[in-house]
Amino acid sequence: MGRTSDARERILGAAQALIELRGYSALGVAEICKAAGVPKGSFYYFFESKEALALAVLDERWAEQESAWTRVLHGDGEPLDRLRRLCAETEAAQRAGQEGCGTVSGCLFGNLSLEMSNHVEVVRSRLQEIFDAQVAMVGSVIDEARRRGQVTAADTAEAARAVVAQLEGQVLFAKLYNNTGRLGPLWANCLALLGAGQTQGAPAGV
Repeated sequence: MGRTSDARERILGAAQALIELRGYSALGVAEICKAAGVPKGSFYYFFESKEALALAVLDERWAEQESAWTRVLHGDGEPLDRLRRLCAETEAAQRAGQEGCGTVSGCLFGNLSLEMSNHVEVVRSRLQEIFDAQVAMVGSVIDEARRRGQVTAADTAEAARAVVAQLEGQVLFAKLYNNTGRLGPLWANCLALLGAGQTQGAPAGV
């Protein structure tokens, strides 16, 4: 099966790619192992079940996304500029995915929320934790913008949830229509949700 040290990462990488392409339910362990280039027995050495693999895939993706969001949201610039960059990077990531495989893959967290959250409680709980973390990260930036008088949203937590929901919703439409152009209004919509007007410009690359 090659080096034992990289078998787990190969399984995770193959599973993530296949889940993004086809969803979770349609996949079998044998197909995942074939794509990873490892024997089926190796799967159960690292993961006790397919659900355990799904949780590991979520954790792996969130670690990557949390790092990217931290870089953007805790970077230099005014708070609204940082939120604008988050919208721009979200759009750029979907465009890159479409260029790579020919279709808009959407958000792994959103896709699995729709597919699995009503059936697998441990996955639902983990997705809730991830989205709560996203809301907290966005909320800290909105709170900073409120203190500077840049937004009029009265409830920071609700405003942050609305922004995260807007991100997820626009990405969902982009996936549904296989059209990243659906992400074009993302930043303007976020400004409206925050009560910031339409004077902050559009995301780079739009």
